[in-house]
Amino acid sequence: MEVTNVTEYQAIAKEKLPKMIYDYYASGAEDQWTLEENRNAFARILFRPRILIDVSKIDMTTTILGFKLSMPIMIAPTAMQKMAHPDGEYATARAASAAGTIMTLSSWATSSVEEVASTGPGIRFFQLYVYKDRNVVAQLVRRAERAGFKAIALTVDTPRLGRREADIKNRFTLPPFLTLKNFEGLDLGKMDEANDSGLASYVAGQIDRTLSWKDVKWLQTITTMPILVKGVITAEDRTEPGGVPGPPWNFAA
Repeated sequence: MEVTNVTEYQAIAKEKLPKMIYDYYASGAEDQWTLEENRNAFARILFRPRILIDVSKIDMTTTILGFKLSMPIMIAPTAMQKMAHPDGEYATARAASAAGTIMTLSSWATSSVEEVASTGPGIRFFQLYVYKDRNVVAQLVRRAERAGFKAIALTVDTPRLGRREADIKNRFTLPPFLTLKNFEGLDLGKMDEANDSGLASYVAGQIDRTLSWKDVKWLQTITTMPILVKGVITAEDRTEPGGVPGPPWNFAA
């Protein structure tokens, strides 16, 4: 099948991937209302083309945190990419570099920060979940910094994992030949099987639900990298409790 539209990748993926893995990539939480709203929101964005303008040379370059990109598009963090293909995050890193844009590596990648850095040059950010054990967090951040990553994308909207019904039905767990590579040496790289979703059980056991502004401030003390706050949905959350303006964070929706 010749792919002529990005939406066609979904049909190919459904045909090629095992059901558990396809459902993990394709599904949202609960009745998938938010997933549908996201699609609808993008569909409502319209271009207003202007005519009789010289378009023989088009420049889409922009900058993010001072880094020059070839276009105003970057790759969001996506977990466990080697479930779909053996190259996984390696291929994504090489593709982002070739396209002149930024890859954000998921904490739950099936390739480590060091392995992704070894694929060659490129601008890379690291997406971070805050674990209950802050020593784990500090080690991850320092490793990302040493590996040449340029920013931390701190996920703040997952104190509890959404109730992903497809994962529950499939008893989702990471295939036995793969690990969460960034946690391999910390004895947190495996995901145990569960009566519902192995991922949900992993998150419930490891991710810190007490995450607050104080942790963002703590994170600033252990890294010189800029911190993007990923997952801000409500405008009022740009201030700390009591209405005090928050620090000049970089916010990513």
